[in-house]
Amino acid sequence: MQPLNIVILGLSITSAWGNGHATTFRGLVRELHRNGHRVSFLERDVPWYASNRDLPQPPYCTTILYQDLEELKSRYASLVGSADLVIVGSYVPEGVAVGQWVVDTAEGVTAFYDIDTPVTLAKLEREDYEYLHPHLIAQYDLYLSFTGGPTLQRLEDVFGSPMARAFYCSFDPELYFPEAQRNQWDLGYLGTYSDDRQPPLQKLMLDAAAQWETGRFVVAGPQYPASITWPQNVQRIEHLPPAQHRAFYNSQRFTLNITRADMIRAGYSPSVRLFEAAACGTPIISDYWEGIDSIFQIGTEILISHSAQDTLRYLNEISEEERIAIGESGRKKVLAAHTAAHRATELVTYYNEALCRKQQAVPAKEV
Repeated sequence: MQPLNIVILGLSITSAWGNGHATTFRGLVRELHRNGHRVSFLERDVPWYASNRDLPQPPYCTTILYQDLEELKSRYASLVGSADLVIVGSYVPEGVAVGQWVVDTAEGVTAFYDIDTPVTLAKLEREDYEYLHPHLIAQYDLYLSFTGGPTLQRLEDVFGSPMARAFYCSFDPELYFPEAQRNQWDLGYLGTYSDDRQPPLQKLMLDAAAQWETGRFVVAGPQYPASITWPQNVQRIEHLPPAQHRAFYNSQRFTLNITRADMIRAGYSPSVRLFEAAACGTPIISDYWEGIDSIFQIGTEILISHSAQDTLRYLNEISEEERIAIGESGRKKVLAAHTAAHRATELVTYYNEALCRKQQAVPAKEV
């Protein structure tokens, strides 16, 4: 296949500060570049990212910073118009106006890349059209969704997307892999505080810690209220830079995954933390959501906890041999299906399918 000319209008690729989009875009674009495709990334130049750019010039794409919608339209119409594939990401500033301009301007395939699908759908239900309007969904040739399962059918049947496809998050195997484990903690959790995640964190970890006083637990992440009472055997780490995430996972016997409420309601929404922890060979104890068994095999690749008692049973009754085997099985699964390289290949496959659909639809429109 001939190399593609791809244009992405995304939240950010230059700064990972306060967002998970940059890491996702970096992995995908890097792998597209490795496969010979040409990528231009257009990013709104905003002050909070400008002062926190950890990768101002990614080596695998042409990065363009634009000031406002007017500059985007006046300077980059030919770039967008001539591209084989144009992708607009979720949370792009003025995303509705940007998206409408893209579908009106692009000659090639257009796609909406939803890195926040459960949040997006909840916003649409509230008639909050911050970056996507229902009428735009039908105009994009392709809807790339971080959520799979029944949500894809809903996007097509209810919102009129001509082609909605699962496009899960991914991890970088060059950054996440097993290291000599120190087993500093029996169970750890990495995540910023949120109101909806705190009750399951309390139930699945903190209550377990209170019942097992000699156990070693850790919670890493910012914004936890001072009002939280932490058991004495739970260590707190206020901020853990991404460069330290691999070492953090490799220092735990087990790691805990807690899922946002919107993601649980949607189902089929694996988080990047799941893949990163699994890539380190650390066995995962997770809350349950519909579709998790389509990502990992429960019992052999991931463990599901519904209570403090479930958590304690895993921590105290699983043998070291079985613990290591679960971690290795989880790692094999994500290496086989969830790297950034897999996503780059999937994107080209989806592009070809969308292009065929678009070409087949042209004569009908011309009649």
